[in-house]
Amino acid sequence: MSSDPRSVSVADLKFSKMKRYGNLYPQLCSFENLWLAAKKAEKGKRSRPEVARFNLRLESELFELQQQLRQQSYQPGIYRQFVVREPKLRLISAAPYRDRVVHHALCNVVEPIFEATFVHDSYACRPGKGTHAAIERFSYFSRRYRYLLKADIEKYFPSIDHQIIKSLFRRKIKDPQVLWLMDSVVDSSNQQEFVGTYFEGDDLLTPLERRLGLPIGNLTSQFMANLYLNPMDHFIKQDLKARAYLRYCDDFAVFSDDKGWLKQIQEQLAAFLAQQLRLKLHPVKTRIRQVKEGIGFLGFGIFPTHRRVLRPSVLRFRRRCAGFDKRQLSAEFRHNSVQSWLAHIAWADSYGLRQRLAQQIAEVAEVVERAN
Repeated sequence: MSSDPRSVSVADLKFSKMKRYGNLYPQLCSFENLWLAAKKAEKGKRSRPEVARFNLRLESELFELQQQLRQQSYQPGIYRQFVVREPKLRLISAAPYRDRVVHHALCNVVEPIFEATFVHDSYACRPGKGTHAAIERFSYFSRRYRYLLKADIEKYFPSIDHQIIKSLFRRKIKDPQVLWLMDSVVDSSNQQEFVGTYFEGDDLLTPLERRLGLPIGNLTSQFMANLYLNPMDHFIKQDLKARAYLRYCDDFAVFSDDKGWLKQIQEQLAAFLAQQLRLKLHPVKTRIRQVKEGIGFLGFGIFPTHRRVLRPSVLRFRRRCAGFDKRQLSAEFRHNSVQSWLAHIAWADSYGLRQRLAQQIAEVAEVVERAN
């Protein structure tokens, strides 16, 4: 297979030549699957009013959903939108709770099928992977290679093309009812940040005519974000023959001792993304660097010999703790949140930092307790 991105289409890649699956919808609509989906959807959210209302008449709600899915009369609801400012300004979209149950039911069935097509070194939202596994792998490559191409996709979630993601579904799924539901979830996406990017062959109206964007915050969006870049993963591994590569969502890196080769594949990657997935590399965040400089990745500064917690991560954590009292969170939630973050930064050389933060948090908690 040629490494010229113009000669490679999504349909040509090895992962798309595997078996296509049908007769999945009865499993998706089964009461057992919907029950499991509801249990997954409620995790960490049982005290929220909409979850409590749904669970109050759980069996009735699930039977109603089951009937709507079987009759294909199910319609997604309207998203609730809000903005978060950390680590950067993002529009978050929260689907109605019953829709989140449907998202889990859908992913329960289709994720294992696509999971088998993903490359080993893709780490976001996958069983047995995750942030810490990605950090360990990044550190491993950092000890073995001198240079890396560190890259990011510009405006990734708002740029995901509906037509392309639907075609990727159809590489593995042939059940028309499952495809109807997957398409319904994609089509119900709310308006995202406008991306007016032109690609080769576009006319003046193309950016306005193509539906773009998936809502950040959906379980299905996380799954689709992985699926959308799966062709790129295979292009890098199969065509560009990259031995040291990893990706976490749209943040990825290729390692090598050959700086010239990294420059070459950066050009080939940019062409592939534009021609096959209608995406652009981030012009600022995409750079070739020496590994010994220390590379920021998932909130850590990773060096060949050690890891540090990046200062912005610490500042975000302190701001979050400062806002606990305003949000009237329970003492148990505060404790669990703090302990979870301290355990997370234990993946870096952070013993002194953890001791200082724990002491500061204890002092603040004591002041709050006295005030109450």
